[in-house]
Amino acid sequence: MSAKKSGFKSKLDPADDAPELTQEWFARADLYRGGKLVRRGRPLGSGTKELVSLRLDKKALAAFKATGPGWQSRINDTVVRSARRLAAK
Repeated sequence: MSAKKSGFKSKLDPADDAPELTQEWFARADLYRGGKLVRRGRPLGSGTKELVSLRLDKKALAAFKATGPGWQSRINDTVVRSARRLAAK
């Protein structure tokens, strides 16, 4: 059996296939604007809401979803109004 020769030629130098990790490299790794570090990823929440798992009636959920985008906020508003009424009793 004869071996197949690959037509792919690597442009990497096997002796130096990764950059040297110097202090200068690490200093450039973070993004700064006006001397302030720009945080990456999803922005932090306001801290006023808590993630919960909640089971809702299918019909009730469908009714909120049918009102379009923002249905989760409308559910939250409804729960807040109900909580105020309960607290007032």
